[in-house]
Amino acid sequence: MISTDAADRFRRMAARFSTVVDAIPSPAWGAPSPCDGWSVRDVVEHVINSEREFLGRMPFGQSPGPSDVDDPAGDPLDRWRRIRDMLQAALDDSATSSHSYEGYFGPTTFAETVDTFYTDDLLVHSWDVARGAGLTALEPMEASDMEAARARLEPMGDALRSPGIYGPPVEPAGDGTTQAAFLAWTGRRS
Repeated sequence: MISTDAADRFRRMAARFSTVVDAIPSPAWGAPSPCDGWSVRDVVEHVINSEREFLGRMPFGQSPGPSDVDDPAGDPLDRWRRIRDMLQAALDDSATSSHSYEGYFGPTTFAETVDTFYTDDLLVHSWDVARGAGLTALEPMEASDMEAARARLEPMGDALRSPGIYGPPVEPAGDGTTQAAFLAWTGRRS
């Protein structure tokens, strides 16, 4: 069932992102990330805000407001945990996870959208944050996660290369790893 699988994948990728974010040393929040023009903090804020915005468009559950995740001066760790938990609760509830709506690519459900975009966003941005913050031990990604993400995202075609999503593919790093190839496909140099 897609909603159960989507909830489990989000839970796993959110835990990975949480591990990386929790490990950011104070001075590294302002460090540049692999995302052009974005600091480590900017990447974390992007994740918080994109999930908040998506959840806020859904006609169910708690709408994230200022006391939840909107205060940019607030602790990003706390704000991340709050939006993560709200999104996970919506995925874990069969009524909300199966909510259907007209998405960018046609009819879809809340769970399918999270699974096809937001979960994979966490995978890639975990690497962005780890790389930018100098957390090299937290950079490795599971090959199966990268393969599954690419299989879910490739059907988006050119829309995937829109501003604020992925850049154009680049030449993979010389190490020839699956991770280098995946990152190059997302427009990142490892």
